Formats: sequence, C-alpha cells, structure tokens
Amino acid sequence: MGIISRKIFPACESMCVCCPALRSRSRQPVKRYKKLLSEIFPKSPGAPPNERKITKLCEYAARNPFRIPKIAKYLEERCYKELRYKHVKFINIVTEAYNKLLCMCKEQMAYFAVNLLNVVSELLDNSKQEATQILGCQTLTKFIYSQADGTYTHNIEKFVHKVCKLAHEDGEEHLRSCLRASSLQCLSAMVWFMAQYPYIFSALDEIVHATLDNYELDTHAEDDDDRGEPHRNWVDEVVRCEGRGATVACDASPSNMIIRPQPEKKDPSLLTREEIETPKVWAQICIQRMVELAKESTTLRLVVDPMFVYFDSRQHWVSQQGLAMVVLSDMSYWEASGNRQLVLAAVVRHLDHKNVAHDPQLKSYIIQVAAALARQIRSRRMLAEIGFVSDLCRHLSKSFQATLESVGEQDTNLNILLQNSIEDCLLEIAKGIDDVRSLFNMMAISLEKLPSSGSVARATVGSVMVLAHMISLALVTSRSQQVFPEALHVQLMKAMLHPNLEVRVGAHQIFSALLIPSSFRPRHEVASLCSGNVYEPRRWRSNNFSAFASISVLLEKLRREKDGIKREKNGFNIHDDLKGKANMEDGRNQGHVHRSSQNIYNITSIIDRAAGPNMIEEPYIMKLTEDQIMQLLSAFWIQATLPDNLPSNIEAISHSFVLTLISLCLKNVNDNLVVRFFQLPLSLKNTSLDLSNGMLTPVLQRSILMLSMSMLMFAAKIYQIPNLNDLIKSIVPFDADPYLGISEDIQVFVRPEADVRGYGSVTESQHASSLLFELPDKIYKYENAMMDVLVQNLSAITELGMDDLRKQLLEPFTPDDAFTFGPQSIFDLDHHQMITYSKESLSFDEMQEVKHLFFTIPASIPKCLHPLPSLM
Repeated sequence: MGIISRKIFPACESMCVCCPALRSRSRQPVKRYKKLLSEIFPKSPGAPPNERKITKLCEYAARNPFRIPKIAKYLEERCYKELRYKHVKFINIVTEAYNKLLCMCKEQMAYFAVNLLNVVSELLDNSKQEATQILGCQTLTKFIYSQADGTYTHNIEKFVHKVCKLAHEDGEEHLRSCLRASSLQCLSAMVWFMAQYPYIFSALDEIVHATLDNYELDTHAEDDDDRGEPHRNWVDEVVRCEGRGATVACDASPSNMIIRPQPEKKDPSLLTREEIETPKVWAQICIQRMVELAKESTTLRLVVDPMFVYFDSRQHWVSQQGLAMVVLSDMSYWEASGNRQLVLAAVVRHLDHKNVAHDPQLKSYIIQVAAALARQIRSRRMLAEIGFVSDLCRHLSKSFQATLESVGEQDTNLNILLQNSIEDCLLEIAKGIDDVRSLFNMMAISLEKLPSSGSVARATVGSVMVLAHMISLALVTSRSQQVFPEALHVQLMKAMLHPNLEVRVGAHQIFSALLIPSSFRPRHEVASLCSGNVYEPRRWRSNNFSAFASISVLLEKLRREKDGIKREKNGFNIHDDLKGKANMEDGRNQGHVHRSSQNIYNITSIIDRAAGPNMIEEPYIMKLTEDQIMQLLSAFWIQATLPDNLPSNIEAISHSFVLTLISLCLKNVNDNLVVRFFQLPLSLKNTSLDLSNGMLTPVLQRSILMLSMSMLMFAAKIYQIPNLNDLIKSIVPFDADPYLGISEDIQVFVRPEADVRGYGSVTESQHASSLLFELPDKIYKYENAMMDVLVQNLSAITELGMDDLRKQLLEPFTPDDAFTFGPQSIFDLDHHQMITYSKESLSFDEMQEVKHLFFTIPASIPKCLHPLPSLM
C-alpha cells in the first residue's frame, strides 16, 4: 500500500490526509525525532526529567547525524520559550539534552555547537534567575571539556567577560554561592583549555582577578600568628631599640619568616557535593591550573602580572597571612620543582612596576613576601637561578642613596624598613645558594662600575656590603672551601683607593666579611643611615661570639702543631689573658665603655685562647693566594699614605691587615712574604717620624704611627715575639693619639669620644708636631734592640739568615710590581676633584680645617706608578 500511494497515487497522500490506508509506513521514522523530543519533556512542570528518554534521543541522533541540526534547533527554540515562562526545570532538561549530545555525538559537534552556544549565552544573560545562570555555566563547562581541538577557541573566549562578571556576584545566599562556584568552575575549564590548546585569552587578567576575589585565606592563619609571636623579626627589634618611631616598628612582621604549610591539591573529579558548591575550592583549582599553564617565564608573566596589580590596588602584600603571600606560596608549592624560582623572580621584578617604584613601604612588603618565598623554596631544594639578586642590590643601593638625600624622618624610616627587608630577603636567598661564584662576579661588576660621585658610590658599596654578608653566611653554611675570587679581589683593592673616604672604609668591610665569614649576621656596618652616613653603626645587641673569636681555634690548632699547648712568657700567659677577658666582661656588665671600634669587629682573645672540651667549631675562612696577599700589602701601603685619610680609614686598614695576616698563618708560604708583613709597619713607622715630609700633615703622621705600632705588635703576637711588644709599649704610649687607640687585642680603633671634626685642625697639628718631635730620639734609641728581637725570632720561624733578614727589614717597603691598578683608580684625578670628593665623603658639614690636608702623592710611591707627568 505504501508503494501504491507513492507511485500510483502521489496526490492522495497530501489530499486524503485522513485515510490510514494511504499513509506510508516507510515515512514514519522521518518524524520520529519529534516524538523523541516531545517525550523528554514531562507533561507537568513539576515532574522530573526522564533520563532514559534523553538517552534514547541522543542515541537516535548518533545513528542519524543529519537529524542533529533540527534536534539542536528545536532544543534552542524550546529553551527560549521556557525562559519566557520561567520554567527552570524544562530549561534543565534542554541543557541535559545538550550535555548528552556532547557526550554521545562528540564527532558531530559541528552540527549543534552554534545552537548550544546560543543557549548558553541566553542563560548567562538571564540575570533575573540565578538558577538558569548556573545551568549556563555548567553547560559551557561541559562544552569546553568536550573540545578535541581549538576550533571553538574564539567562541569560548567571548564568554570570559560574562562568566567573570558572575564570579564577582555579591551575597551570602546559598544560590549566589553556587553561582560563584559554577562560574569559577567554568573559569577553571577555560584555564585548562588554554593550557591544553596553547592559546592565551586576551581577557586572562579578568579570569585572574575573578579567581582572586574568591580565593579565601586559610582558617589556620590565626594559629600561625600565635605561633609566630615569639619569633620577633630583627627589623622590629632594631627599630624599637633605636627609637625610630612606631610606624616602622609596626610595619615589620614578626612572623614573616614562618614557612607556610603546603596546602592539599584539589582534584575536581573527587570533590564532594559541598565542595562543588564552594567558591574557594574552585578558586584554588583555578590557581592550580594557572600554575600548569605557566610552564615557562613568558606565560608565567602573563599570569602573575595581573595578580601583582590586583595585590597592589587592594593592599594584599601587607602581612604574612595576606592574600599575596598565600596565593604565591601555594603557586610555589604547586609549581614544578624547576620553575619554583620563576615565581620568586617575578615578585622581585615587580619592584620596578609603576605602582610600586616610588613607594618604599609597599616595596618593603613585597620584599618580605619574596623573603618568605625564598625561605620556602630553599627548604625543599637549592636555589640555582639567582639573577634577580642583582635587582635586589640595585633597589638596596637606590634606597641607601634616597636615605642620604632625604630630609624627613618619615621618609628615612620607610627607607630603613625597605633596607632591612632587602637584607632579610638576601639572607634567605644566600642560605639557599649552593654555588656563590656567580654572586662574586656580580659583586665585581658592581664595584667595577663604581662611580666617582660620593653619594652614589657610597650607596653602591653599601648594597654590595650587604650582599657580602649574605654570601658569608652561605659560605659558613656550605663549608665549601673557596679561594678568594681574583676579579673581586682586584675590584676591592680599587675601591680601597676610591676618592671617597667612606667608600674606602666600605671596601675594607666587604673584604672582612668575605675573608672570614661570621656565623651570625653582623649588620652594624650597613645599618642605620639616619645620620647621612652609609656606614654608621646600628646598635645591634648580640651575645654571639665575634667572627674573630672563632679564629682562635685555628690559631690554637696551628700552635699545637708547631710546639704544643704552652704558656707564653713575658706576660702572655693564656690564663692571664682569659682573666683579663673576664675583667673586661665584668667592666662591660658594670656599665664601663669597652674600648672598641664601632665600624670594625673586636678581636677578643684571638690568639691566647685555651683549648678545652668546649672549643667552638673551626670557622670558615677563604683562601688568599700569595700574589693576592702581596697585592694587599701594596694596597695597604698606598692607602695608609694617602693625605686625605681620616681615623676611620686608618682603623679599616689596620683591620684588613690583621685579617690578611691571620689568613697567612693558616697556610704554608714563602719566607719573604712573612718578612713583608714586618717590613710594612716598619716602613710606615719611618714615614710617620719623617718630620721633613711636607706631604702629610702631622696629625695624619701621628695616626700612621699608631697604625704601624699596632701592625707590628699584632704580627709579633701572631708569631710569638712577646719581647717586641713589651718594648713597643714602653716607647709609644697607647693614648698618644686622641682620635685613635690600640685596644686590648692590639687593634686600632676610633675613640668613641673623639670629635673627628677637629681632625687636622691647627691645634691638633701643633700637638701632633710636638709628639713627633719628641718620639724619634726615644724610638731610635731602641731601634737596634727592636731589630735584634725581630731578626732573632724571625730567623727561627723562617729559613732566612740573620743578615738577609736584617737587610730586608731595613729596606723601605715598595709596592709589588704587579700592583698596577692603583694609579688608575686614585691618581688619575686632579687636585680639585680629590678635594671635592673628600669634602663630600665626610659625615659632617663643618670641616673648616680641611685646608690643612695636602692632596699630593706620597713620596714613597715609586715614580713608575705615577700616571701623569704633572704629578711627578
């Protein structure tokens, strides 16, 4: 019948519509999809959806893909209809049907993708009903996960703004919370899509901001605060002790160095129903997937830059439990082990952003976060890529310079907070460094570019000094033996001859920090800048031993190897020395002022320290080659005879001489080098007593005399020549110079009560001239006796004969031939430049007596080292 109706009576089919006999049974499957579509919707709005019918419809569509466009079109139109009538359950059935199509007809997605996206757009735009918006987010999420390639990339990208807007919805109602959770779930799918099919949406910053708006802090943050209270930050302590104002003290976070525990990584497929409806869970998943997206520095920057702008504008950098610290810490934990340092480097790089560049307080908060990240990273593995250290040093130098130029107390306090934060950060980085050679190169480059300008040079040296202390801590921790880097050694000696007086002192302090590192943090060289002096000491309390106290272990070991543990004769008894040390401690406890330098460490009982069961651990010490030691002695000679020296320069030279001599004693060297350590102070003594020397002021000659005596006495004590020290003490009184003294451990120090503004004045020049006029006869009277004692004892130490020793000791000290960089660093400046830099480097404003200083080349410097004929 069907064949007849189609072939013989084709017109009957359309005309006799009521005739069952003429209806073609073969044409019934053509309209079956309509029947299936009608069956998926219940007759009453309150009835649940029929899952079996929806599945049957999708199976039919999979078998008949050419019917999918009509099915998708019908579902789209039905959705619009139900939206008008606000039938949410029918809309839910439409979205379920689309979801089934995505699952069962993935290969035929092109047939219904446009209709689905139109439905999603309508659902998201329906702001009157949160339930329909939730359905739109869920449908779009499933559509994204169903993608097999990047065909619909731009279609998905168009929904970013709408979904992000939903993620910002306010309100604590359950439905609003579910809406935010669904939108964040959709955003996490978008981030997954960008990582899966490499393409970065232009509105990625909107995704980041929407995620951070819902990234809630951990509930154990308050517990961390309680645990961190006893661990007071040293910045807070220093500021509080020095009374620099409550602003800085309150800003320092005591718990900044507490390592945040690693959070649990969320798996979207294992979430409970409660977690699925929680926005902060999906915000965490978004961050996890952003970490997966940021596999290289370029994509990481695209992710973290909008984060940093968000933190800047909403002040999330402030505390240890702030959003910035929490998010970046979580990212560091979830980041691949090789990429964890990229987060830290990005944080440091953000210091140059326009939002931060001119705000020292905000900078300090950011650096505190960076320090906590460095501590967290190094707790798991060593830091390998440390290029961002140079950026930190650059900001530290700028902060030093800003402090020097600032006039307000508040600006000064903010800069001090910034400097302390950078030092903390560098410390954490230094503790995680395995190989510090790259840092040595960085320091050498900074010193090589050292400008001649006073304030800039002082700030640069201050930043390098901080880095030197941090490196010293790394060396102490690693205990890996290092030879003093040659490039840095050369640049340090150039800095020791810089026109600026304080730069010279800073170069000596850098040398000290690196040569014999300390196991604690000696910050008094680079701390307070409030007085305008980069190297003004910070009153830092510590019960730790000095770095030099531990050197006594090495010297005691050396002594035992030579002749066993024995008591020294002529007043150098070990127990007497310890008793003296105890008396010094008692005096200090009773309020007496200990005669020590504010700029240089005290060497307390450096040699005569009893060996006992409680001996401290042998300290780390860098090795100096013989050539480096020879060049250092040449540098000391030229520095000591510079006519613009102040007491602090003499003190620094003495300290570096002591350290160099100690490093010499810990290695086997040739005998001639040992003799040079005695030849240098003897020649300085002769220079100081030369009354016909018109190139040095009498006040400076008196200071050089104190320097030479301390050098000679310390060398004698190191090589156990006590008779010489007794002889020197009877000739030159230690209180001969009102500006410089010689401490109990035979080291030159600047007297704390001395007013350096009077150094070089007419009155002081008269007093110094009187002393220098009386001393030569007294010294020359004992000259032969001193020489006999030296020759006799040195002949036992070295293999040189007495005649050779006497001849070498009587010869004037001349710089080493290899010391060729000195003139290029100091003597290529004319007299007017030197006077300008010297005035600028002084830490006081009224130096009326500077005209009494003579800026000329010492006659003892060989003519071969004079670079300009006009200076010869």
